[in-house]
Amino acid sequence: MNEMMTCNVADRVRSAFNFTIDKFPLRGPENMATPFYGLFRSDSGTAVGYGSVSDRYEPHTTDDVLALVEAAGVAFDGVADVKCHFDHGHYVTIQPTKERRLAVYGTKDNVFPRIVIDAGYGGQAFKASLGLYRDACRNMMILRQAEGTNVAIRHTSRLRLQMDVLIATFATLEAGWGNLTTVVQSMQNREVRMVEFLNAIYGEPKSDEKRSVTMHRNRTEAIFRRLVTERTVTGRGAISSDFVVSGWEAFNAVQGYVQHDSIRRGRPSEMERVVRALHDTKVAHAERLALAMTL
Repeated sequence: MNEMMTCNVADRVRSAFNFTIDKFPLRGPENMATPFYGLFRSDSGTAVGYGSVSDRYEPHTTDDVLALVEAAGVAFDGVADVKCHFDHGHYVTIQPTKERRLAVYGTKDNVFPRIVIDAGYGGQAFKASLGLYRDACRNMMILRQAEGTNVAIRHTSRLRLQMDVLIATFATLEAGWGNLTTVVQSMQNREVRMVEFLNAIYGEPKSDEKRSVTMHRNRTEAIFRRLVTERTVTGRGAISSDFVVSGWEAFNAVQGYVQHDSIRRGRPSEMERVVRALHDTKVAHAERLALAMTL
């Protein structure tokens, strides 16, 4: 990365994570000492993580997260942009430079790589994943069925002292881009009936439960609206009368629904939507079906 880009990325990360995670002892009744510690944000005092930690646990820092981002930038010949989000851990998406952009189906259906860093608390290893962003639907996705697109990074302090190791780790992710595009092509080459596809994911509502029927109808309509819009944007034409589409389109319709349409309150950021889809079991099921379901 050039010096200006490095400064911009560092400033973005430090601004988003301008707090520390501090470890404090947890007390029992009547201030009784325990061997357990809790993690808390320095700015809000809110608890972080999903349980206690030991006295030997050392929380990672914003500098450690920045080291991951910089290592990814070196391995991918530069970072064009980063987006940050905190949810019991640091989430960062890294968009490589324009030179890394790749059109899978031509200019009307571009996808290009993004790296997702999941630096949580609680003793688990950090996780870095190579995903892709699709212009047509503004979906950021991690494909679980693509080999070589996830790596674990040991949760340790002073990651900035291990930059050579981190750069080598991210370089292995770079090689997974070919596997990602192969999975996408496999989805595109497979046809599914959309009604059957959705029933396999969400099931059919109970006819005697009005609320269930209404929710099912609203969800189905929203997914089909997204499907039709994306077919128009990508030049695929009108949908057939039997609702046969490619697995790639079906997967993206469900993925897009989860990221953009299913959240009823507030205005979540792109990173919040990404994290939501990353942990959504229906999205994972849709990916498996898009690669396995046949007419």
